[in-house]
Amino acid sequence: MAVSTTRSPAAIDRHAVRLITRVSIAMVVVATLSLLYLLRHASIYCFPASHQPALTISLAPFPRSSCDAASRRLVPPDHRLAKLRASPRWRRRAASLATSAFPPLRGLGILAAPSRVLCLAAGAGHAVDAFRAAGTRDAIGVDLVEFPPLVRRADPHHPPFSDGAFDLVFSDDPSATSGALFPSRLAREAERAVRRGGGIALAFDREIETVAVATLFKRSRVLDVKDVTLDGSQASGRS
Repeated sequence: MAVSTTRSPAAIDRHAVRLITRVSIAMVVVATLSLLYLLRHASIYCFPASHQPALTISLAPFPRSSCDAASRRLVPPDHRLAKLRASPRWRRRAASLATSAFPPLRGLGILAAPSRVLCLAAGAGHAVDAFRAAGTRDAIGVDLVEFPPLVRRADPHHPPFSDGAFDLVFSDDPSATSGALFPSRLAREAERAVRRGGGIALAFDREIETVAVATLFKRSRVLDVKDVTLDGSQASGRS
């Protein structure tokens, strides 16, 4: 007489459910104990209750633990900006803008000392700093990440400024156009923010056709296109 040892599907399902339940409980216990250990050691040995670290950015390497973070040297925004200004890359970028980008804009009559300038996708604020150093003091930058004191946090696709608030909308970042999530919206907002008779100057990679960029702007016409070198990378500028 043969005896079958095959389990029924219902028995297999019950066994699988019990196994999964046990594994899940074990993982929850391990995760909870690990979290309690980390919180206890971080709060006792790294962040005393009397110590409240300042909310700013450090120039030190990224910490490998919470203890490293507690002892990092925190740098005020003004000191951080001074250090960046002293870097060779910042100086090269500022010199490129002053010699290659700004003179054509002055020649077209869309940049002067009293001009109000909006820098889109401003990054750390190279262009804002260069405008101010060149005599255009009323320059402001916006980007998704705030970088005080030059750049405030705002979406370049929807800058929080009134219609026609600026004489010039500028971007020295080629990826501001080619890498924009919604290029047509970026162009539309640039046209909205600039006053009638003002100008829009954007940098874009040479591989991109000028016509492709021009078609994004519905209320503007191309005045000039130049090849410029910004920090060692060649790009074209559209005004």
